[in-house]
Amino acid sequence: MVQSILEMEMKIIQENPIHGELDNLRRSFGTLESLDTINNEDLNNTIVDLFLSLQTCKASRLLPSRIMSGNLMTDLAQANALIMFKKFDLNRVKPLLNAVRFNKPDQEIWEEVYNALTEYTPPLRPIASTPPLRSIVSALQQTPHTHASSVVNSSEHRADVDRLLNIELDRIHVDVPQIHETFFGSVEKLAGTSQAFFEKCKVETDPYFCEGWAGWPSDAKENDVIEWLKKFTKKLAAFAQGHRSIQTRKIIARPEKPIPSPHSIRKLDIGFMNHTLKDTVCDWSEIIIPGELKSNPDADIRSNAWTGIATYAREVFAAQDTRRFVLGFTLCGSFMRVWEFDRIGGIASEKFDINKEGLRFVSTMLGFLWMNEEEIGFDPTIKTENNQRFIEIERENRKERLIIDNLMMRSRCIAARATTCWKAHYEKDPSKPLVIKDSWQYPERDEEGELLCEATKKEVVNVCRYYHHETVRILGMEDDITGNIRKGLDITKAQSSNFPRRQSVVSRNTALIYSSDRTSMKRSSSQMNTPMPPPPSKRFRPKSSLTPSADISNEASLSNKRSTLLSPPASLSNKKSREHSNRIHRRVILSDYGKPIYSASSLKSLLIAFEGCIKGHESLYKAGLLHRDISINNLMINEDEENHSWFSFLIDLDLAIKEDRKGASGAKGRTGTRVFMAIGILQGHLHSYMHDLESFFWVLYWICIHYDGPDKEVGSTFLENWNYGTDDFLAILKAGTIANEQDFLERATDQFTPYYQPLVRCVNKLRRVVFPNNERWVNEDPDLYSKMRKILLEASENQEVPNF
Repeated sequence: MVQSILEMEMKIIQENPIHGELDNLRRSFGTLESLDTINNEDLNNTIVDLFLSLQTCKASRLLPSRIMSGNLMTDLAQANALIMFKKFDLNRVKPLLNAVRFNKPDQEIWEEVYNALTEYTPPLRPIASTPPLRSIVSALQQTPHTHASSVVNSSEHRADVDRLLNIELDRIHVDVPQIHETFFGSVEKLAGTSQAFFEKCKVETDPYFCEGWAGWPSDAKENDVIEWLKKFTKKLAAFAQGHRSIQTRKIIARPEKPIPSPHSIRKLDIGFMNHTLKDTVCDWSEIIIPGELKSNPDADIRSNAWTGIATYAREVFAAQDTRRFVLGFTLCGSFMRVWEFDRIGGIASEKFDINKEGLRFVSTMLGFLWMNEEEIGFDPTIKTENNQRFIEIERENRKERLIIDNLMMRSRCIAARATTCWKAHYEKDPSKPLVIKDSWQYPERDEEGELLCEATKKEVVNVCRYYHHETVRILGMEDDITGNIRKGLDITKAQSSNFPRRQSVVSRNTALIYSSDRTSMKRSSSQMNTPMPPPPSKRFRPKSSLTPSADISNEASLSNKRSTLLSPPASLSNKKSREHSNRIHRRVILSDYGKPIYSASSLKSLLIAFEGCIKGHESLYKAGLLHRDISINNLMINEDEENHSWFSFLIDLDLAIKEDRKGASGAKGRTGTRVFMAIGILQGHLHSYMHDLESFFWVLYWICIHYDGPDKEVGSTFLENWNYGTDDFLAILKAGTIANEQDFLERATDQFTPYYQPLVRCVNKLRRVVFPNNERWVNEDPDLYSKMRKILLEASENQEVPNF
């Protein structure tokens, strides 16, 4: 069926022209008279190049897919994967090629793209799985997988953010009883003052409340509601001053003017900020309580107001590095909910009509005005004195004050480990840098601090060294979500709502396959979705959850068809464990400080740093620990001669395991940061040191494409879709990337940035040893450590590799 361009799509095409992105491809046709004269291999390569070129066009990221959830860029990437495995009808693309050859208008080119991609291809069979043989249950028992906070080099278009929220907030709970009592109950004088104000509103000569609030806009238009709320809160704050003399907050509304953010452009319907701040200029670090307004009461649903308030909460978390949880509210028509977001998800109160439950509304708004920083979600263990932030720890039988110098990193996420790192120093020794790392981990996980302590005692080299670790305590309790933040709220009485998960073309056609010798076991997406508690963390994700499933009822019916042989134990498939998971606030302090490896001042330094990190991995492995998360932000370099840290080293042992451990850690899923995962891990194999060594290759490959100098990121590229799609899809892409040396060299030469062009041959040499016979490895090779290190050192000494 011929695909025509819709009005909305036409606007995108006009605002984002192709310009010269296809000129090189067009010139390659030369004086060709007909596409029918091209042999299949050349046609195959030409189409791959065309689809790669189209992915670099901004319009491909903005135009919607007509096949699945997502954008046209993802469709193009999946089509390329199918072409590599001879599963694509090349004749479908010839009209598109002719449109490009003859320089047709952009509209016609994109129409032909849609024609070529819609209804494409027979179902794709997963890659056969060979070594090592793993049972379904054992594969399920590996620890967490990917999460929104591990999305790498991804631009934050609105569609991307919505997709990330769907990943993070796999399940939220609304109509949770006792939310008001839980979060507002400790606010001093709140109940009495609210009652007094409400009674005054009812008995005034001109009552402010009489069967509803005076002046409330009946059609609940956004601007009218904003003005009404401003007047209401001003009157409430003035009255409250006579009952409790404290600095209150004030309403801020930015429905038309975006609030600055380093990563995205986002407008805020309404919210609360501190009264002392000017609202003429503000950023997300000043938004204390966000709110979402909708004029239609029917907008109080997951796909509308709930996603909106979650988006705001994500921005607040990202901008405020000591925020433990975020409170907010939605107001749809006159129906209000109070929301709380934390590191296991989001919960909301029962909705109530502010014109029928006036006292409840007064108490909610006054609570937002009066709450102190701890009640509003800030971490009281990070203190400020003389404009200097610090923490206090008990170490070696003495108290130490650690001064926080600056924020190093803060994960952009809601429900996840939410790692935050600060550079710091001991108050009495400013010369030695420390790193404070806070994260929210599953209680059943091995503690990273204990693993680091063990590695340091065993004198492991080129791995960050241990200084201290603890579980953060607040109000005399271990700081966890269910007990300390939510204070035991019973979510079993709430309405549970799944964010929708629509499947991709690849995932919905993926079936379970057995080879005759039973060495090939692949799970369908439906089999992977259900049995993996708890909910997603940074690196937990059932196999196809990044490309969400089509509908829940269909997923359930597929689930019921599973064979008994492949059903996981009841303990793994217990949905309650997923719904009622918990996270605990851990703090680890390290005595090595560096910068991400892509900040290396020269190519030579980068290569030496990679060699050192591989040496560190080997040292750690020989000490009995397997890292399992080799990723771009976990490889560090230190080029400061006054800093006594390792020159290069590994960080982040939160996914590491002891090699002699029997069974799993309790948190189910796969391990690693997704775009750097080894092909075998994407296919469900148990983690080997060989997979980590393969991840080193993917990290270097990624850097060469995404950076054009020290710390100089080029923005999104055609590889951005590696963050999305199914695991099978990514495994196919990666297998195709390394399958042919000539193709790899040509594409690396074309795709590596000018700065990294001198490393094309080095990366190809690594490809040869990491992927023997142009395939993923079959047998473990202990010598791979030395082979990779030798290649890196030889390349660093090559005169063609600049030392500047």
